[in-house]
Amino acid sequence: MENLGALSILLALCLATYSFIASLTGAWKKNAFLVRSAERAALVVWGLVALASGILVNAMVTGDFRLVYAAQYSNLAMPWYYKFAAWWGGQAGSLLLWNFILASYAAVVLLLNRNKHRQIMPYVTAILMSTQILFLVLICFAANPFEVLTVGRGITAVPDGKGLNPLLQYWTMLIHPPILYMGYVGFVVPFAFALASLITKQPGDNWIHTTRRWALVTWLFQTAGVTLGAGWSYSVLGWGGYWIWDPVENASFLPWLTSTAFLHSVMMQEKKGMMKVWNIVLVSATFFLSIFGTFLTRSGIVSSVHAFAQSPVGPYFLTYLALGIVITTWLILDRLEFLKSEVPLESVVSRESSFLFNNLILLASCFAILWGTLFPVISEAVTGEKISVSAPFFNRVNIPIGLFLMFLTGVGPLIAWRRSTWDSLKRAFMFPALGGLIVAAGLMAAGMRHPYALISFALCMFVTLTISSEFYKGSRSIAAKDGIGFLPAMVELTHRNTRRYGGYLIHMGVVICVVGFSGAAFNLNMTSEIGEGQTMNIGRYQLAMKNITFGENDNYVFRRALIEATVDGKQYGLLEPEGRVFKKQNEPYHEVAIIRRLNEDLYLNFANVSADGKKAVIQAYVFPLVTWIWIGFWVMLAGTIVCLIPSKVRLEYARTQVVGVVERNAVQVEK
Repeated sequence: MENLGALSILLALCLATYSFIASLTGAWKKNAFLVRSAERAALVVWGLVALASGILVNAMVTGDFRLVYAAQYSNLAMPWYYKFAAWWGGQAGSLLLWNFILASYAAVVLLLNRNKHRQIMPYVTAILMSTQILFLVLICFAANPFEVLTVGRGITAVPDGKGLNPLLQYWTMLIHPPILYMGYVGFVVPFAFALASLITKQPGDNWIHTTRRWALVTWLFQTAGVTLGAGWSYSVLGWGGYWIWDPVENASFLPWLTSTAFLHSVMMQEKKGMMKVWNIVLVSATFFLSIFGTFLTRSGIVSSVHAFAQSPVGPYFLTYLALGIVITTWLILDRLEFLKSEVPLESVVSRESSFLFNNLILLASCFAILWGTLFPVISEAVTGEKISVSAPFFNRVNIPIGLFLMFLTGVGPLIAWRRSTWDSLKRAFMFPALGGLIVAAGLMAAGMRHPYALISFALCMFVTLTISSEFYKGSRSIAAKDGIGFLPAMVELTHRNTRRYGGYLIHMGVVICVVGFSGAAFNLNMTSEIGEGQTMNIGRYQLAMKNITFGENDNYVFRRALIEATVDGKQYGLLEPEGRVFKKQNEPYHEVAIIRRLNEDLYLNFANVSADGKKAVIQAYVFPLVTWIWIGFWVMLAGTIVCLIPSKVRLEYARTQVVGVVERNAVQVEK
């Protein structure tokens, strides 16, 4: 079977190369047969990659330890679902998963557009296949998942494998990597349509309408992947944090920032015909940052608990990035005439300018994170000394940026298009601004003195009130006009313009997340050795050790503590933090115990045992408001789903000439 898997990948590489060449040749020679042939070849690539993936997964689940990959990342003692997750537990398997997702995206794009956009589809196919070729080359020549164990000239097998990294044997790892990859990989689709539009000198913004939903869906996957990664870090690594500005965390966050900027600025192009060059740059940057993030994860140039071991894949990625960036830059510069804005920016005090400022701030954050991530590599190359950049640098730069973004999130809905008057601004801002000031004053009166936390909570109230007022005014109008209740009117309002009000829900999810982030200013932690019958205190909690037990199963040896938490003498809950050492890997793992509440989490980690073996080393943390981060994600998810639902009222933008300036007027059309 391993020969069939390797052959499938090799054939897929040949067909992807054929599809790339045939697409371009068919487009240049206007040969429809070649174009269709290239698309069918791309569909066969999906079948071959799916076959190879199935063969590898079967080897992991059944314990075919003739394969080096299976022997490294699977073993007999692991549950079947972790054997399945071992597919992406190592370098070669994760590259195969990437290929499978990419081939699936390509197949869906080609099937959905088989009778549409025929002028640009050959180039879309070629761009998709160029990326597919890169990852197939990596599997064929740099990280082969079908390599077999050999002794002399014969194939052999080990009786059992080493098994999946213990840190990855957690439920979120069953979905986090595939979801994150679906975000990473999915950004190639908007990029392919954007670049194909440039190549064919398409006037207008047809590629925007075609790829808007793709961009939103892949943004959702990236958001979910980043959030799941934060949740995994919080629940598994034992240190209590959800984000430490690790290089690989940063690599996943960079394309999220640029894609967020794109999803905001794309509305400017649709409504006003503005920022066309900017949108092409953003969608291209998002794609190249996705490839760059994959390079960081797999090349070994940065140290991270998330990264794969050093491997020879780096030059392949760098070559692809260099060629892609050069070609894209040349196309943008050569096609500037086709990307001119249709209307100028009329006023700094306008919704257009708020979108522009939003984009600039997001890109400033992206640049700061990229610089901080690469600085150790640059410093080592220049001076020979690796100077690390830690969390304080990123926090110092990004907290003010994040607060300003929150301010803009509240400002955007209050400012009119084109220009706003001072009187209209006073009317719009008075109530939300007053609400924010009242919150800040109340928190100061309660004893809060942390400046960033005060500003953050005030801005959260400011944005909440602006969003709430948008829903309230629209719903009240519909309720009065149609004679229905307020809640049905709110549903009707949202259904009439799902993009706008779904976007507000996403912003509300961001606000809720920021509330959770702000709680980090008041975290508590302490470490203590306690034996049976002894206690430790943290904040308002008293922690009493009931017992310590030791045991083992087929997969690991464990030590477990039973701890009773009380508040003011009343039982708050029982916690059972556990430390494990996996037999095959001889690596430690921490099963933390958490009591989750809306106001704060009580978090315990069984870090070690004392020198005499009679006491447990317990790391205790109190994390205020952290649960709001996860709630915020679900609100963002709901808002994104609303955005993807077709509006009951469709906004059409018809061009009219007004005093020599092209404008777009929104016309509401009932479906």
